This record gives sequence, structure tokens and C-alpha cells, in this order.
Amino acid sequence: MKSRMMSLFAVVFVVMPISQAQAKNTPCSGKMGGVSHCSKDGKFVCKNGKISQSKKTCH
Repeated sequence: MKSRMMSLFAVVFVVMPISQAQAKNTPCSGKMGGVSHCSKDGKFVCKNGKISQSKKTCH
């Protein structure tokens, strides 16, 4: 039983940082509220009204 619990904790600690890193690498993540729409010049407009600093472009 202890080995199963240890395996579960190991999986949680390995997966958790990956998902946090992915969240930080998406346009308009966190306090920006997510992507609202794309501007005419291909920039991400966030739900809070600000333009994302992302180097990626949207269509």
C-alpha cells in the first residue's frame, strides 16, 4: 500500500510543474484572463483588454 501512495505522490510532483510551465507559456494566461480575440495585425487581445506580449501570432 505504501508503494502505491509513493508512486501517486511521485506522479503528482512530476506532472504538476509541467502543467504550470505550460500555463505560463500561453498568450493571455494568468491575470490576463485568457484570449478574447485576435487583432487585425495578428496579436492576441486578452479578455482584460490588453495586448499579449507573446511572440506568437494568431489568425
